[in-house]
Amino acid sequence: MMKGSRRGAVVAALLGAVPVLVYSQVAIGQPRTGGQAVSAAETEAPQLPQHRMVPGGVAVLSLGPSAGRPRARYGDLPAMVVGSPREWTAVVGIPLAAKPGPALLKVKRDDTPEASVAFTIGDVKYAEQRLKVPPGKVDLAPEDLARYERERAHLAGVVAMFSETAPQTLRLQQPVAGPRSSSFGLRRVFNGQGRNPHSGMDIAAPRGTPVVAAGAGKVIDAGDYFFNGNTVWIDHGAGLLTMYCHLDSISVKAGETVAAGTAIGTVGATGRVTGPHLHWSVSLNRAMVDPALFLP
Repeated sequence: MMKGSRRGAVVAALLGAVPVLVYSQVAIGQPRTGGQAVSAAETEAPQLPQHRMVPGGVAVLSLGPSAGRPRARYGDLPAMVVGSPREWTAVVGIPLAAKPGPALLKVKRDDTPEASVAFTIGDVKYAEQRLKVPPGKVDLAPEDLARYERERAHLAGVVAMFSETAPQTLRLQQPVAGPRSSSFGLRRVFNGQGRNPHSGMDIAAPRGTPVVAAGAGKVIDAGDYFFNGNTVWIDHGAGLLTMYCHLDSISVKAGETVAAGTAIGTVGATGRVTGPHLHWSVSLNRAMVDPALFLP
């Protein structure tokens, strides 16, 4: 029998913009806020996701000016830094499992000691759904569990991808037209057994509807998985990845470079689902974050 926490971990792993300010007006470590004009020098910075410092959200933190791009770490993982010598900004994914309260981003600049940038993770209450289902729908058969274990080891390497070049924009496009669910963070409890929160956005669309890349990047994985069915992963740079699940067909392969809007497959119902839809996830520094924060 599979423990709820392990199965939930695999589902999580597989399964608005912030205006730019002139750097002299922003205290280091403070969130960027609106209402200020954008200088010509700062147009080099990509459009940013919405700032929401809660579990499953994104922290957009000013790092101030420096000649070279600072290097940042959140926990033991590298974090994205974008901008220009006039103003650098850290864009940090906050895991759904993060505890509300004080947090630290470690920042290293050339020829200076490592410094800490403090920020606070707020609390958020995601919805919970309690369901009674037949035991066979919850627990995995031995052969399915063995397959899951093999896939988990492979996908751990996929999620860990961190390429040095940052994306040209951090605003993504919805990969398929259709109604978007608000189920990110939803925690399901099956027969009293808790599961990890829903770590993506479900978009309703008919089987066969084209699915496109949400942004420019490189396909780093494409294959069939037990829970997520036919799945594509795209690396957009600097720890920003997107995942497209339950596809009916896949039209790209690992190693291909794609532009934003390139067709990568079609909507389906493969894997452990009850009907056609696209499950779309966004991973930032290995944290599954709310895709809605990256949409216009």
